[in-house]
Amino acid sequence: MKVLALAADLSRADSAHRGHCMSNHITEWLCPAVALVCALAGSVFDVRSRRIPNFITLPGILLGLLLHLVLGGWKQLGLAALAGLICGVLFLIFWLAGGMGAGDVKLMTAVAAIAGMPLVPWLLILTALAGGVMALGLALWRGRLRETVRNVGALALHHRFEGLTPHPQLNLANARTLRLPYALAVAAGTATTLFLTAFQR
Repeated sequence: MKVLALAADLSRADSAHRGHCMSNHITEWLCPAVALVCALAGSVFDVRSRRIPNFITLPGILLGLLLHLVLGGWKQLGLAALAGLICGVLFLIFWLAGGMGAGDVKLMTAVAAIAGMPLVPWLLILTALAGGVMALGLALWRGRLRETVRNVGALALHHRFEGLTPHPQLNLANARTLRLPYALAVAAGTATTLFLTAFQR
């Protein structure tokens, strides 16, 4: 009888472990995959109209919070909210400085809330790298690489003394400024994060 009871306990423990592993596996794959779908949807509108509508970003934030609540309970919901807050605040700084649209800020907030807190460092680093590469490529394609390098220096000097005050010429309101649909960089950073998540397993 003791042997049977021990076997039953081991079976229940194994089932619980399998369930936990399955939940982690779903979270690791599902969350960044859904985040990528959100980023791609934002990219389509950003490329076409240079706008990212609220009906993508705001439901995306809510979806991320709900997804993590279902998968991991209130603690994971809180971490997802923190992920969105961190990325949103960092991108808000660039919006205040005149270098990014409000839609980009909301899209990154949604993507981070869906992807979850463990992936925030990867999302930020890879999105920044993708944005830099794309901006360089756009400048080369338009034949404005030297001008872009000079503008970067001018922006750095301006913000050093003026803080987050937008540059009077080098901002999104200036039609002559090279404009990168930054949702593409967010999508590229998210896709690379998903790939690395799969590669690390």
